[in-house]
Amino acid sequence: MNHERSSFLFQQAKSSIPGGVNSPVRAFKSVGADPLFIKKAAGSHIYDEDGNEFIDYVGSWGPMIAGHCHPEVIKAVQETMASGASFGAPTERETTLANLIIEAVPSIEMVRMVSSGTEATMSAIRLARGYTGRDKIIKFSGCYHGHADSLLVKAGSGAATFGVPDSPGVPAAVARLTLIAEYNSLQSVRNLVAENRDSIACIIVEPVAGNMGTIPPRDGFLEGLRQICTSEGIILIFDEVMSGFRVAFGGAQALFGVTPDMTTLGKIIGGGLPVGAFGGKREIMEILSPSGGVYQAGTLSGNPLAMSAGIATLNILKQPGFYKAIEDKSRAVADGIRKAAMNAGYPVYSTRVGSMFCTFFSKEEVYDWPTASRCDTGSFAKYFLAMLNEGVYLAPSQFETAFVSAAHSEADIESTIAAAIRCFKLIA
Repeated sequence: MNHERSSFLFQQAKSSIPGGVNSPVRAFKSVGADPLFIKKAAGSHIYDEDGNEFIDYVGSWGPMIAGHCHPEVIKAVQETMASGASFGAPTERETTLANLIIEAVPSIEMVRMVSSGTEATMSAIRLARGYTGRDKIIKFSGCYHGHADSLLVKAGSGAATFGVPDSPGVPAAVARLTLIAEYNSLQSVRNLVAENRDSIACIIVEPVAGNMGTIPPRDGFLEGLRQICTSEGIILIFDEVMSGFRVAFGGAQALFGVTPDMTTLGKIIGGGLPVGAFGGKREIMEILSPSGGVYQAGTLSGNPLAMSAGIATLNILKQPGFYKAIEDKSRAVADGIRKAAMNAGYPVYSTRVGSMFCTFFSKEEVYDWPTASRCDTGSFAKYFLAMLNEGVYLAPSQFETAFVSAAHSEADIESTIAAAIRCFKLIA
């Protein structure tokens, strides 16, 4: 498969854009290749600048749940654009989308629109600190919540130690306010809470981890977090930027029946346009400026184009049978890839929640960051490149999630499984 033009464009980009990309994972460094430059997309397929066609399981990292260029979303954005792209003033569309979110997500009584997932999580944490009067937060190793300073930290010598900066430019003083627990380990959380009594503002967690591959919560994990937060006066934040409207219409909290105090959203609620949101209990949200003293602002917050795309997308998702159909497709492709590996004698561990799935190159169960980090990334890279050559576009990292859309056809899934059979035989 020819990628000459993509390689040429990448070399050009590197002279004016750091690393040649505007988000690191796009660079394909972990799989030892140059990134593809995409020219267009339609339904479940994307097309690169060399004219190659791929079945797409990235979906712009999750938002394209209805498929690329869905006619109802395109129509909504075109009609809005004809009236103006941005006003820096309120529009009715903001309230319409807010009410759709409030209706769907159990924890949200009020919601504030922003322009990215990072902005949503950063603002939610500030609000939790303002509400509780406390400074420290707990996050989980391997869970990504955007690139705000307080969230770019990793575990130190043990889960109960202070975080250390995980990126140059993050002050140690900021990192010390972030405590690191292990995903799916309630005991690691209890230890941190006991050692930092009355100083923890919030616990932020991906209820379905999607940034170390797809890792579902173990039975009782989310319920245990809810109990700890309730008893200790800690705000529980579910980062549903990825899982919101993806694993169920009401997100992971609706799927698992655990209601946090606050929720962050993004991706799907913008229908492919830049968007984020954070919301929660009314008593918490009402201390946000201008009704309260916790400040947050954004010129493009509630952008009319993003609101229109989000409204159109959520109305598509409300159609009867949408989630059952996409779940069936996701199950078929995830199981087919797993069986292809198994039949080739290749050790993989497969996970799936709703239309999110991951094939871990591991002989053991993957349930947290330590087990995920032991995956065979070299073999994943070979698999990724082999699948790419077969016309299947996966995320270029072992630690990312694959996404199925409503546009994926039975033929797409059959072609993907057939490609996986050939690829596992090739790399075995």
